[in-house]
Amino acid sequence: MRWRLLVVEAALALALARLLVAWLPLGRWRGLLGPIAADPARGAGTAADWLLAKAVDRAVQRLPGGTKCLPRAIALFWMISRRKRPAQLVIAVLPGSARDEGDDLHAWVECGSEVMIGALDQPFRPLARFGRASGH
Repeated sequence: MRWRLLVVEAALALALARLLVAWLPLGRWRGLLGPIAADPARGAGTAADWLLAKAVDRAVQRLPGGTKCLPRAIALFWMISRRKRPAQLVIAVLPGSARDEGDDLHAWVECGSEVMIGALDQPFRPLARFGRASGH
């Protein structure tokens, strides 16, 4: 039962994040991501953080339509933050030399030094980090 509730929570967070990203400029909802973090996070994600990431992945499979990286990252970031756990949502860009026909922007969530959702093997450079770097 707990697993199903986590997937429902993730689906609701994903739906809201998809609406925000699709229909409103970032400046209108940026405050929902929290403060800009000065430094990258340290440490590691917990088993509970990984469970939340799996719930988001499962919700993505259950929802109609595609879900890009930013709504996925926002949903997980909200879920972790709601539990008062340290996390950072990272928005990054590929450097000019690595760009091709694909997306030049990417988003992911870090808990400590671990990427919880959105890991890619490309040289993305962070533009902004939102959230807390530690549990303080």
